[in-house]
Formats: sequence, structure tokens, C-alpha cells
Amino acid sequence: MSNKYTQHLDSLEVAGLGSMYPERFRISVGMATCGLATGAGEVFQQLRKGIDKTGIDAVLSGTGCLGFCQMEPVVDLYIPGGPRLTYAEMTPDKATSLIDALSRGDIPTDDLLCVHRTESLLGDSFRDYGSGDAGKFDGVPLYTQVPFFAKQNKIALRNCGVIDPVSIEEYVARSGYRALLEVLTNRTNRELIEEVKKSGLRGRGGGGFPTGLKWEYTLSTEADERYVICNADEGDPGAYMDRSVLEGDPHSVIEGMILGGYAMQASKGFVYVRTEYPLAVERMAEAIVQARANGFLGEDIFGSGFSFDLQIRQGSGAFVCGEETSLMHSIEGVSPEPRNRPPFPSESGLWEKPTNINNVETWANIPAILFKGGDWFSAIGTENSKGTKVFSLVGTVRNTGLVEVPMGITLREIIFEIGGGIPDDKEFKAVQTGGPSGGCLPASLLDLPVDYQQLAEAGSIMGSGGMVVMDETSCVVDIARYFLDFTNDESCGKCTSCRDGSELMLNILTRITQGHGKPEDVDFLLELGAAVTDASQCGLGQTLANPVLSTIRYFRDEYDAHIEQAICPAHACKELVTYSVNPDTCTGCTLCARNCPAAAISGKVKEVHYIDQGNCIKCGLCYDVCNFNAIVVE
Repeated sequence: MSNKYTQHLDSLEVAGLGSMYPERFRISVGMATCGLATGAGEVFQQLRKGIDKTGIDAVLSGTGCLGFCQMEPVVDLYIPGGPRLTYAEMTPDKATSLIDALSRGDIPTDDLLCVHRTESLLGDSFRDYGSGDAGKFDGVPLYTQVPFFAKQNKIALRNCGVIDPVSIEEYVARSGYRALLEVLTNRTNRELIEEVKKSGLRGRGGGGFPTGLKWEYTLSTEADERYVICNADEGDPGAYMDRSVLEGDPHSVIEGMILGGYAMQASKGFVYVRTEYPLAVERMAEAIVQARANGFLGEDIFGSGFSFDLQIRQGSGAFVCGEETSLMHSIEGVSPEPRNRPPFPSESGLWEKPTNINNVETWANIPAILFKGGDWFSAIGTENSKGTKVFSLVGTVRNTGLVEVPMGITLREIIFEIGGGIPDDKEFKAVQTGGPSGGCLPASLLDLPVDYQQLAEAGSIMGSGGMVVMDETSCVVDIARYFLDFTNDESCGKCTSCRDGSELMLNILTRITQGHGKPEDVDFLLELGAAVTDASQCGLGQTLANPVLSTIRYFRDEYDAHIEQAICPAHACKELVTYSVNPDTCTGCTLCARNCPAAAISGKVKEVHYIDQGNCIKCGLCYDVCNFNAIVVE
């Protein structure tokens, strides 16, 4: 019986390979949110116009995010019999030049980021692009030689930036739904769970609970119905890993959820995604329709007798819905507040039925693990943290974007090798991992291996994978205040400890950044943070003190400077900073006065200028634009 379904997958694979690697030029544009925000839509339209005008033999398609968001918009050119070329920072004008060059029989090398001579998939050779145009691209680095990509190992992101996300054929062409067919025709659901347990995969959405064990608990509860949920309610500032997977490779999540449904004998699943991700919702919805049309969702999948279907539920942006019991309440249509545990969702979850919740990245890993085997996945990473992890690398770092790296890689490798270090010759100060509930780690910990245990011991968390880099101009007290402001605003208010404790900590931090701190404030923050952590009901309250506790632990001297001397060493807290003009270095160029938004700077050309302290809004723009180091910050 499986032969019938194998033939169906084979036919989809042939179609997918044909569209991915046609016998003519293929031009692919990164059309994820990050690309669209920087003009990818306009680039796409200009390429379309150019193809129509010149009549060149080329096919134009969209894809997801390749990960190097710093270089968006990104355009790939697939040359028949030749390499795949990746162009960076494309514009409509550059798109026109590219088409004009191709119409003349030329291939431009301007704006080339890298050349792909081969392509791998999950560590195996997938395609050899051939030796065409040998020598033409000498001096252009290979994909694997670009520092941003060199140390990455893409499993969850294996298809992002490569396939058309709304083409089920291209997903199947890269081994999609093969694991599902093999499992449904050859393995029991308990064998599947054992394979996931063998892989060592831990949930990628926060606490890092072993995925296979979580599935086993859900299956062990007797019930007439079970549910699986994909938590795509990604709300951490600066984090967009889940969004990029849904936008770039939605079928990987769908296949993962079908496999999870089979493992736990659930017949229905929900993808809970925030409304603020309209493109992710659109592409996931289209992928679900395609999966149903091809018999991968619905009744009697692959003739196995197993039936499973998916629905999308959109959240309204409440950060607390990232907590699983709050999320389930939201799906049920009641107030999204956490509830006491036990019972855990594996026993009594959605509509009091056994329920399993994993995040987007976790589900996207499942098909790869079942296709390659649990031993393959567990060979990557560290003893207690297997596989890879996707991070959104943002902040004051040269190369921002999504990076998927083996567990155990150091912070230094991520920030300085992949990320390219700190721009403008500034000094690295700290990195905050784990979102608003994570900790800030100093330069002394740059060689810390990144895994669940070691981050926790250092006072931070893995979280969903946010990684915010800060340089010397960042004030850690103000950073702690910023994240407390966020979590306090997002608290559901149910727990007194979380609701009132976060507000009290926020008020203290605000006073300190304004120069009104008291000597006893720091010790009280430590005591209060510990109390909120111990007494809060859900993960939000239990971790919201991390930014405060970690910054006090590693940067106590900065707190003391704010309190004892009323100064901000980073010159970041406006209330503690005064801008003035050094008469010895001011040339009277008027640049500061012309750029001051408050008209607080006066002076004639070639005469020393003056800053009116009453009108100065302390924005720092005068300091930024001065070419003569004449602005003094005190």
C-alpha cells in the first residue's frame, strides 16, 4: 500500500526539483518580513518588469529569510549548469542592472555576497551546482567561507531562504513528508516517541523540558481525545525565530505536528500565532490547505488509519500567552491567565483533555530527527543540550540576523565570529539572552558555552533564543529598567508577587536611573527579586527578575555609581547627563546647532557655541554629529 503514497511523493519531488532548478535562470527574492521591510517587494516587482521587458528566459520566485538580515534584500540567481549566486543589499536600480546584464549574456559580480558551488541538506550533499563559469567568480567567497554562515548548522532553518514557502513540491523535493510516510507505514507511535527521546531534543521555547518525555506523559493519560499545539506566540523584544520559520518553511512545522499527533494519538492540533505576524499566518494557512489537498492532513493519512487535522488560532499580542496554560485559555476563549499546576497540560490541558505544547522551532526539528535518526541529532551539541539552537542576533553587533548553531558554541564565537563584533570600535559590554526574562552576561563570560545548564548557572536562560548585544554606551541599570517595564506591562495581574513586585522593582530602578537612588535599594532589589521568583505562579513572574539580578551580580559598581555619585558611567540615563561645549575645540561649524531638534544650541559661524541647559532635551544628537570632539558629556 505504501507504494502508492511513495509514488505520490516521488511525483511531487520531481515537480519540486524542476521548479527549484529549472533549465533556465531562476531568480529568487527573500520575501520574509525582514526582506519586505527593506524593500524586497519593490525589488521583486522591478525584476518582474525587467524580465517581461527584456524577454530573458528566467523564472522569478519568492523565498523565506536566508538569515543574514543585515544584508537584506537578498536575491539568489540560479545559473543552469553553474553556481548559485547570492546578491546582498539589492535595490530596484540594482535589480534593473542585473536583468540588463543577463539579457546581454553577462553575469554581474557587483554586490555578490557569496557563491554556492554545492548545497547540503542536514549534513548530506544535496546538490552539486556544477563547474560552470569556473574562474569567473574568483575572489568571491563561497557560502561556507562567509563568517556569518561558516559555523552555522541549519536543521530547523534547513529550508528557509532556499525553497518557495508556498510550494509543497519544493518542500517534498528536500525530503519533506518522507519521515511521515516512513513512520506511519513502519513504526508504532511508541517507537516514534523513543526515537525523539533518543535524540535528546529539548523544548526550544523556554524551559527546555525533554520533548520525548513530554510526549510520553501526554500519551500515558487515558482520554478519548488529545491535542497538540504549536506555540507561535513569540513576544520577546528583538526575537523573530518562530516568525521566520513559519514564513520560510511552514510545511516543516505541519509535518512535525502530524508526527507529534501520531506519537500521542491526538487527532487535532492548533497553531497559535500572534496576530502581529500576518505573513506567517498567511503562509501557514496556505500550507495547511496544500497539505490537506495532498492527503497529508485529514482522514486516514497514507492509508495508516491515523487521522489528524490542524487549525490556526490567532492571539492578540498578550505576552503572557507564551505561557502554556494562558495560551490554552486563550484558545478556549476565556481570559488568558495562567492556572495552578498540577495538573499539568499533559494530564488536563485544552478543554481538560491531555495536551502537548511545543514551540515552532521544536516542531520544525521533528521531521529532520525522524528522517536522519535520533542518534544523528544527539551527536550534535553538548551532553545535556543536544542539537542546534536558533538565535536572533540583534543589538550593537555588525552582522544582525538569524543564526542556527550547535549547542555548546561560545558567546564569543556567536558575537565576534558570526556577528562580526561590535561596530564603530566600541567595547563589548554585555549580552542579554533569553528575552525580557533573561540575564545580562558580561565580557568575562564571553567564552561561556551556550547550553541550558551553563546559561542557567550564569544567571540567564536560553528562552526562545533572543540574543541582544550591548556595547559600552548601554547602561545596564536602564536596560534592567526597560525589561522590567515590559514584563510589568505584560503581567496578567493574577499573582500579587508578579503584579506588585514587578511594579515596585520598576519604580526603584526608575528612581536610580533618575539619580534618586538610596543606599539600601540594591539589597532590597535582590531580596525582592528572589521573593517574586519564588512566589509567582507562571514562568513570566518566575523569571522577570533575571535582568535585575544578573546586572547587580555582574555590574554592581554601575548601580553604586548611580546611587552614590548620581552619575551614569555609560552616559545613557538622560537625567544624569549634561551636554556642554568645550570652547577649546569648538570651531563654530554650526553642525550641532543645525541638527538640534530643540533649538537649544546657539552661536555664530566660526564662534564658540553654547547649549541652553533649560531647553536641552539630552537627546545626544549634538554629540553624534560633532566632528571635532567639542561636545562634552558629563
